[in-house]
Amino acid sequence: MPHLPRASFRPWGLRPSRGLPGSHALSTQSEPYGSPTSRRNREAKQKRLREKQAALEAGLAGKSKAPAESSKAWTPKEIVLYELPTEPGEKKDVSRPLPAAYSPRYVEAAWYPWWVREGFFKPEYQTRLPQSTGETFSMCIPPPNVTGSLHVGHALTVAIQDALVRWHRMRGDCVLWVPGSDHAGIATQAVVEKQLWKERGLRRHELGREDFLREVWKWKEEKGGEICGQLRALGASLDWDRECFTMDAGSSVAVTEAFVRLHKAGLLYRSRQLVNWSCALRSAISDVEVESRSLPGPTELRLPGCPTPVSFGLLVSVAFPVDGEPDAEVVVGTTRPETLPGDVAVAVHPDDARYTHLHGRHLRHPLTGQLLPLVTDSAVQPHVGTGAVKVTPAHSPADAELGARHGLRPLSVIAEDGTMAPACGDWLQGLHRFVAREKILSTLRERGLLRGLQSHPMVLPICSRSGDVVEYLLKSQWFVRCREMAARAAQAVESGALELSPSFHQKTWQLWFSRTEDWCVSRQLWWGHRIPAYLLVGEPGKGHGEDCWVVGRTEAEAREAAAALTGRPGAELTLERDPDVLDTWFSSALFPFSSLGWPQQTPDLTRFYPLSLLETGSDLLLFWVGRMVMLGTQLTGQLPFSKVLLHSMVRDRQGRKMSKSLGNVLDPRDIIRGAELQVLQEKLRDGNLDPTELAIAAAAQRKDFPHGIPECGTDALRFALCSHGALAGDLHLSVSEVLSSRHFCNKVWNALRFIFSALGENFTPQPAEELCPASPMDAWILSRLARTARECERGFLTRELPLATHALHHFWLHSLCDVYLEAVKPGLSHGPRPPGPPQVLFCCADVGLRLMAPFMPFLAEELWQRLPPGPGGPRAPSISVAPYPSAQSLERWHRPELERRFSRVQEAVQALRALRATYQLTKARPRVLLQSSEPGEQGVFEAFLEPLGTLGRCGAVGLLPAGAAAPSGWAQAPLSDSVQVYMELQGLVDPQAHLPLLAARRHKLQKQLDDLWPGTPSEGEAEARRQQRLSSLHLELSKLDQAASHLRQLMAVSPSPREP
Repeated sequence: MPHLPRASFRPWGLRPSRGLPGSHALSTQSEPYGSPTSRRNREAKQKRLREKQAALEAGLAGKSKAPAESSKAWTPKEIVLYELPTEPGEKKDVSRPLPAAYSPRYVEAAWYPWWVREGFFKPEYQTRLPQSTGETFSMCIPPPNVTGSLHVGHALTVAIQDALVRWHRMRGDCVLWVPGSDHAGIATQAVVEKQLWKERGLRRHELGREDFLREVWKWKEEKGGEICGQLRALGASLDWDRECFTMDAGSSVAVTEAFVRLHKAGLLYRSRQLVNWSCALRSAISDVEVESRSLPGPTELRLPGCPTPVSFGLLVSVAFPVDGEPDAEVVVGTTRPETLPGDVAVAVHPDDARYTHLHGRHLRHPLTGQLLPLVTDSAVQPHVGTGAVKVTPAHSPADAELGARHGLRPLSVIAEDGTMAPACGDWLQGLHRFVAREKILSTLRERGLLRGLQSHPMVLPICSRSGDVVEYLLKSQWFVRCREMAARAAQAVESGALELSPSFHQKTWQLWFSRTEDWCVSRQLWWGHRIPAYLLVGEPGKGHGEDCWVVGRTEAEAREAAAALTGRPGAELTLERDPDVLDTWFSSALFPFSSLGWPQQTPDLTRFYPLSLLETGSDLLLFWVGRMVMLGTQLTGQLPFSKVLLHSMVRDRQGRKMSKSLGNVLDPRDIIRGAELQVLQEKLRDGNLDPTELAIAAAAQRKDFPHGIPECGTDALRFALCSHGALAGDLHLSVSEVLSSRHFCNKVWNALRFIFSALGENFTPQPAEELCPASPMDAWILSRLARTARECERGFLTRELPLATHALHHFWLHSLCDVYLEAVKPGLSHGPRPPGPPQVLFCCADVGLRLMAPFMPFLAEELWQRLPPGPGGPRAPSISVAPYPSAQSLERWHRPELERRFSRVQEAVQALRALRATYQLTKARPRVLLQSSEPGEQGVFEAFLEPLGTLGRCGAVGLLPAGAAAPSGWAQAPLSDSVQVYMELQGLVDPQAHLPLLAARRHKLQKQLDDLWPGTPSEGEAEARRQQRLSSLHLELSKLDQAASHLRQLMAVSPSPREP
């Protein structure tokens, strides 16, 4: 638990309850509604609340000029703890009254273990639900790396997936959501190697492969549970009995089977090709592990294993003398002079007139003096640099293609460990490649062949795991042949068999698969799935100088294959298994079906495969989604899923990618529970950042979170994350957004406290199908509820979750709390309670909480469990398996015309409140009259006169006949061209005392208006905001002038104001 000394902790359940406050549950104050103190101060309190919320939004807004969270943006809340004796897995005790204020730790306690123990998340349970549809919905979680912990990007994935899963489950579908984690070959091995060196001073080679792997498994058992804890904290309703790990026995069988099948189909082969190579890791790495770092010009970098900083972003010009012409030379530019020993030719464009006379000639290598051919190739860009390029096929993908076209033999000059290879000669062999670079430049200077150094913007490939510069080396590796599978993947999207959402990702998909190259799956690691391939020692391969390899599920099977291949008895053959392991992405690509038991035809595979949906981040579209589609289609004969939902990248509020080195990676638990700055800084120090990165990250944290992170709770985090649309671009998340969602949780909490108070102890709810609204207000809120259900259903069906979250937010906050509860409070607080509103309140609470449950499962469960049971049979044991309200079931309540009419009433309420504010009627309850020139329009207001007075904080409200004279001494405000609102002022306002106040307010607004006239006109959004503010100020000044004029007219006839 983070240490939060500024907050006060109060255990709930260990002390006698003081009871609920009266019925004023929507206020942050505890005084009962209707008390004299509350009536006198109610408007002042609401004004302070509005100002506080405005200050909060201003202080925490991500678009604020100040990058740091405002020091006045939040104050720690009282933390209430649930401490009633409850064993893990037992149902939470909800017999005690609700705490006075919403506290996430109280709400979220005890529910998750009970959900798991009861089996609510298992498909076997869901088939027994009365609302069961007989349909299935299956999905797998993108398996996070076992090495680390989840960040906010993972939390977004979980929030979206769990909302969809919970909706399908409540809807009655048989749902399976498979949890799992990835063994993360390179990352995990690197972490354990660092730990071994730090704690025991050992390298893995000193331990040996078997002992090292035991250490990795030990580390996994000790540290690997952190992610599961985070998923549980996020409320993820996963079926934990089906949890998978990509290195467990079932996954290992699937990986071996996939390798063997692909090899037999001719789709997996061994070849010597260029691969991405990390010299620091001494392994091939995938494209996703290569970061492209843009350098604007000369830049010094410190690299692992290199004793001094290395300069990049420089173009080195080198002269290649023309053989037989002492004064002729061809100058080439290179950013990698250390590869000069590997040059085998110089290339120019065939149409470049500068070099036409040299076609067919040879050049002298500036270091070795060997003759190199000058070749012509149309791929050379004549307008870049000198138009001549050196050709190094062993260390450049582009040069490898050019060399292959001209039959040039590659020459490898950089070894696996990043030192110079023997082919360079004794003077360079064994030197670190970047140390050798300086020696080569010195030699070129001495020989007079260095023609210059100049600044040159470039993109440098960096290994994301080690920080080293990626080299391209020729290595014999295993490759997956992708062309046919890629064509099928492209066709699946083109035909509509595979749906990508949002659809703009289709273009990226088609482009990538049209250019897909074969996939190198060998990794020179120990942690991972060892490749099931065996070298036949002493047996020549098919090609010249090639080795002979066989593939088998077991060594015995491989030996049988070797015997069939060679015609010799298997026992006489010597087999050595490939020491390499497979790329982690290979096993991840099998996850949708290997997690269900493939290659065995298990009941889960039969029932839940293909998956109903894959939801993941858009950054994994090609590296993971694409490979799942290729291998799934090839190995199972079916697409692994027919729909893919892709969400945006999560960035910080400054638009930066989440990065540990920037200090902007947020642990969801820190947002859920809150964390002091000291705790955040300690987490940084416990990480693996080098001192320079640590200093930068720590400074960034101090700037962004000077007072730490406030406690927001799981439900608020989930709701905030799901409120961002997939089409909205990258998600720039700020803690203030989550904090705003916590305030929403508090509003719902207080609404339910009021509803519980209004229902009383012996309340018996009517069945929803029998509920008929007893008043226009009841009909209106039920219509709003039906509309909300329709929007939620539309949001889930289209998977546009913001439609649902926005509808829920609007219903709870602006329809139920701000309007309906305020309208019915007087009737529920005084005298006998009418029967209608309590039944409507119960219905709004029951249906509203069930609508909200997929997004806010903890809050919804805590409050729903306390609702009184209805008539008839027992209801669902948990809201997580209760029926989700369908739009069709509530359609009878939907009355669009009534909502349209009530919107006019709400306009009148706003006009009345504006008049009250203008004349500063903080205590008085003036009489009001409405007048319409349209005969039928008065009927719009007639049904709502009582709630109009209540919501407008006025006295009696009446209707003035059309054509009747305006009452004397009453303020007037137009509601529309045909409707006027009149408010009694005579005797309530002292004109002589009030006119100076209006004058002071006018002076202040006029000054603001004058300040908005700039010396030079602004443009774009700034100008639009300025014009909007100008218009608003002009309107306010006009209202003040009208009020002042009216008060002056009253001065001659107005008596002393009476007491309200």
